[in-house]
Amino acid sequence: MAKKFNQTKLLIASGNSGKVAEIRGLLGDYNVEVVSAKEFDIAEPEETENSFIGNAELKAKYYGDATGLPALADDSGLCVDALGGAPGIYSARWAGVEKNFAKAMQRIEDELGDNDNKKAKFVCALSLYWPEEGVIESFEGKVDGALRFPAAGCGGFGYDPIFVPDGYDRTFSEIEPAAKQRISHRADAFRKLIDGCFT
Repeated sequence: MAKKFNQTKLLIASGNSGKVAEIRGLLGDYNVEVVSAKEFDIAEPEETENSFIGNAELKAKYYGDATGLPALADDSGLCVDALGGAPGIYSARWAGVEKNFAKAMQRIEDELGDNDNKKAKFVCALSLYWPEEGVIESFEGKVDGALRFPAAGCGGFGYDPIFVPDGYDRTFSEIEPAAKQRISHRADAFRKLIDGCFT
């Protein structure tokens, strides 16, 4: 039985404004004030774990302990079958310190070469941490799909312009945000989080 969230304020352990906005939308029905880690002058932690859940828990504990607020962290990435699951937990790092995802998407295309296997999935781990009690709850979601080049669409963020979810013929960047929120890896993880901790 997961611990229930009954606080009024929740820190999102991320400075990614797109991610924070998406999470704020997903929590819209639960009367929770969502604050971004960007509002605090805290250096980002080094992600040293070898799994999405490991890194999400590391970030949730780091920001929760630093601020005293309950913290929700997500670690997500793109796993490409033909690249052995890469970039995986290194998805953000492939974009470099300048967060250049155009460069990261080009790297994926280059490494795939003429490989016909374009199967991929997005994975999202969510960890909710209560610093006062030292309790943490973690959930993982995914969405299967395939890669398509060249990149298309101007919505979303990260690798969205090259990912076409199963059952669709448009990339995440071309799908309207409300539809993406219903089917994304983050939405899948959030359904599990909501069922576990908010209802």
